[in-house]
Amino acid sequence: MTDLAMANFVRKDLVAERPAPVPTTGFVGFVRTRLLDSPTNILLTILGALLIWFTVVPALKFLLVDAVWHGQDRNACLEQNAGHRVGACWPYIAAKFDQLIYGFYPPAERWRVNLTFLLGALLLLPLLIPRLPAKTLNASLFFLAFPVVAFFLLHGGGLAGFGVSWAANLLSGLADSFDAAGNALTRLGGSEAVIGPLLWGLGKLVVLIGEAIALVIRPLTYLREVMLASGKLVWADLALTAMIGSALVFYSGGGWRSGWRPLIASLATFTGIAIVIAAMGLDRGGLPVVDTRLWGGLLVTMVIAVVGIAASMPIGIALALGRRSTIPLIRIFSIAFIEFWRGVPLITVLFFATYMLPLFLPGNFTVDGLVRALIGTALFAGAYQAEVVRGGLQAIPRGQGEAASALGLSWWKTTFLIVLPQALRHVIPGLVNSFIALFKDTSLVSIVALFDLLGSMRASFSDPNWATPTTLFTGFAFTGMIYFAFCFGMSRYSLFIEGRLNAHRRN
Repeated sequence: MTDLAMANFVRKDLVAERPAPVPTTGFVGFVRTRLLDSPTNILLTILGALLIWFTVVPALKFLLVDAVWHGQDRNACLEQNAGHRVGACWPYIAAKFDQLIYGFYPPAERWRVNLTFLLGALLLLPLLIPRLPAKTLNASLFFLAFPVVAFFLLHGGGLAGFGVSWAANLLSGLADSFDAAGNALTRLGGSEAVIGPLLWGLGKLVVLIGEAIALVIRPLTYLREVMLASGKLVWADLALTAMIGSALVFYSGGGWRSGWRPLIASLATFTGIAIVIAAMGLDRGGLPVVDTRLWGGLLVTMVIAVVGIAASMPIGIALALGRRSTIPLIRIFSIAFIEFWRGVPLITVLFFATYMLPLFLPGNFTVDGLVRALIGTALFAGAYQAEVVRGGLQAIPRGQGEAASALGLSWWKTTFLIVLPQALRHVIPGLVNSFIALFKDTSLVSIVALFDLLGSMRASFSDPNWATPTTLFTGFAFTGMIYFAFCFGMSRYSLFIEGRLNAHRRN
């Protein structure tokens, strides 16, 4: 290369230093890249700051800064006595806290509610932690044993029998109902001139069915009378039920070849039931009975929400599978059920279950008001869950089922081992959204005279000792924080589970 070329193409001076890069991490980087990186984001940031200033700041000022924290009655929460502008009246919440949690549950028996909450938390937390072992045992205790123990803890009372005696009582009542209906039709047939013979024949047929049921269950009724005469009805009935149930489990599990493990599990289950009966004294009357009309507050909210969520899931799965069934009768029934319950407001369901359902029941048959609300809520929520689950089932490719069939799997194994787990993973956001909506909809039971958390709060407003201008706002703020805590917890946990199940899809 010549000297002329060297002079033209070789730089002799250093390049000037470039400015430092704009920070993209930390607080300054977050503000530059997320809040002030464009005119649109600058405008949205200003609007967001104004929204926080005019909503969050006054709320914190009402709840914390201007709040009254100590007092014995309404005088502590009056502006002229406090000497400043009064915000939340927290002494009112402290005075009504027991009513908001327990309702009108007897104070001497509230330890039963606390024990129920504690048992539920101890059984639920291990289920929510994925890495903990013994999930099958834990789920069995939570979904099968805990509801029974919680019922006898909260309601009280004892056992008047067990499996065999209960079946004998149920079938005896069914036979008596057939007899009563048949006799009524027979009498009506004698008074009708045109269709009298038809009604009379139908009545005789119904009576004959009742007598046939009574004849078939005569061994059960005989065993019930023998056990009742022995004075140890509960223990004799439990032993007989354990023998019959364990024998059926042993036979269905493979008999002498492979039925020993199911037999041991069955005997262990009945042993656990016996321990619970003895520990709670259910054979001697159990704990004092507390009528459900005395329940209230957070107790009723949790009972309705937990039972509704736990019962609506199997109902929704069954209806979703039924709607996709190739059997016309099952498919039509599932479609009709779903569309009926989705087309009726929950308030109407609760009102019908509470006030009109007893009109259609036999005179000697009654259902507790809270149980009627639980059944109505579970069926209503189940219809919505069915459509959520059906959306997940439609997202599964047909090749999954075809591959399972090629491997020789039955429809049941294909559905519950391959298709349904994938479908539920796809619809976790929809399911949790329904759970949150159901938890908030529990406040509607106050329409049918059940004092849930919000109903108990409204009832406490009638106390003149705490009638202040800020009592109403304080009460609704407190209940709102409780609802938000539960709903936000469910939402965050669903995001955790969704991320864990979809970890293999991350790039």
